[in-house]
Amino acid sequence: MSIEAILVEAAIKAVKQLYNTDITDKQVQVQNTKPEFEGDLTIVVFPLLKISKKSPEETAKDLGEAIQNSSPEISAFNVVKGFLNLSVSEKYWLNAFKNLNNTLPLPNPNSKILMVEYSSPNTNKPLHLGHARNIFLGHSVAEILKAAGNKVIKTQIINDRGIHICKSMLAWMKWGNGETPQSTNEKGDHFVGRYYVLFEQYYKKEQQALIAEGMSEKDAKTKAALFQEASNLLRQWEAGDAKTVELWKTMNNWVYEGFDTTYKKFGVDFEKIYYESQTYILGKKIVEEGLAKGVFFKKDDGSVWIDLTADGLDEKLLLRSDGTSVYITQDIGTAVDRYNDYKLDGIVYTVMNEQDYHFKVLFLILKKLGYSFWEGLFHLSYGMVELPSGRMKTREGTVVDADDLIDEMIATSAQSTAEKGKLDELSSEEKNDVIRKIAIGALKYYMVKVDPKRSMLFNPEESIDFNGHTGPFIQYIYVRTRSLLRKIENQDLSWSIETISAKEKDLIKKITDFPNAIKEAAKLHSPAIIANYCYDLAKDYSAFWSDHQILKAEDNNIKNFRVVLSKSVGDTLAQGMNLLGIEMPERM
Repeated sequence: MSIEAILVEAAIKAVKQLYNTDITDKQVQVQNTKPEFEGDLTIVVFPLLKISKKSPEETAKDLGEAIQNSSPEISAFNVVKGFLNLSVSEKYWLNAFKNLNNTLPLPNPNSKILMVEYSSPNTNKPLHLGHARNIFLGHSVAEILKAAGNKVIKTQIINDRGIHICKSMLAWMKWGNGETPQSTNEKGDHFVGRYYVLFEQYYKKEQQALIAEGMSEKDAKTKAALFQEASNLLRQWEAGDAKTVELWKTMNNWVYEGFDTTYKKFGVDFEKIYYESQTYILGKKIVEEGLAKGVFFKKDDGSVWIDLTADGLDEKLLLRSDGTSVYITQDIGTAVDRYNDYKLDGIVYTVMNEQDYHFKVLFLILKKLGYSFWEGLFHLSYGMVELPSGRMKTREGTVVDADDLIDEMIATSAQSTAEKGKLDELSSEEKNDVIRKIAIGALKYYMVKVDPKRSMLFNPEESIDFNGHTGPFIQYIYVRTRSLLRKIENQDLSWSIETISAKEKDLIKKITDFPNAIKEAAKLHSPAIIANYCYDLAKDYSAFWSDHQILKAEDNNIKNFRVVLSKSVGDTLAQGMNLLGIEMPERM
């Protein structure tokens, strides 16, 4: 039983003994004691004042005395206003460390079947910086939910149909002259993305010419010849025109090959991939059924809508007047398809906060259609990520290409490690592997250490600071623990001690709190909790390392204890960083 559970149980008994009142565990608030106060854990007594009918200080004092008398784990307590700060005995911490079992996944009697969607790119351009944060957040959340004892399916929905890919197709038909990624020695997603940019350039010129002739900007966008041709191509695709479908398959496959290369560099994977070209058909069918039931309505031009004004939202288009579907139609079909495939308890959609409204509408529509699984749907909304001006190359305006980002990170990592001379003794192959792990680790950590809801500024050089709040700092502390273990390989590490220092206790507290960090991160869908947990543990170990002799400790028992403690710190750091998708080098 964890110390938190012990305290909750003791507090419930104390309230019954003191005030002859039964309370539940939800009424006992236990939190870590703030660093400025003495103690390990704190009970907030304000919720109990109606029961005690005493002041906060008196209630806390009564509760503290009762808990200390009944719980040998508590060595002392103090009261600060309405907060009862409890000190846990060294004996408890040593026993907790001896019996430590942080094996993942954690036992979970309420295990769920969950799906986490991330990446979900369009097939008209390469993955970019925004995708990087999306991918790292989604992949981390999936791993954290899995570690918390759930069954998790990692997925993406590829936006492989619609006007966007038709624009790239049309541009290639007009100006491609039969070239391919192979003939141009170009990565497939970059190749197709180049034609999308080309379309937009010519399309913009057409709009400007129409506006110069007196047409409104709104009309110019739809009346431009290129847009008309792209729209017609989309209609041909939806009608199953063989030539159009064949080109669509060819260009999408070029893109998929490019995506797969980038995913491998990022170290992420998917168990199931959905394609909008397949799910939009189900979405249209569901909309037709909803129309018959009166959930949706049809306007005079034949377009299909839902009226959500009574729910504080707007009217939402589901089918255009020409019968073609929109994104939300496809998302309806995808959600139902996924539920039918796995009988899911929940889906986590990793999508930027600019789509907050979209997901409110989607979830509400599914509810109105009568799908009970809508209650398990969650939008992991995250903020924008930006770069300092001029830091990296760009391919499309201000969009930073993911492959350029990786190359730049590896170059920065190589320069940083070369300056420190830490890898001079490694072979070229080993050195390149370490540089890659540092680079990708730095990138991932910097992206996920910030609360997902917040926008962030990504600074490549700062992310590889070995002394900062970074992935490489945590990797370096891990390597320090492995280096220590190599020096005493095959030695007997049995130990028996009765007292520990404050810094040793801090490390044990932090290690035993790892399962709680996982549960909290899973509950809040926030990899930042694990990232900051790892940083705090690494920082505590660095302080311990500076203040304590380990291999030269005055007593063999103490030496062995500190070596085992160091190993446990390293193991926990590796587990935590693995949940973030970060590999740990053994040397650096």
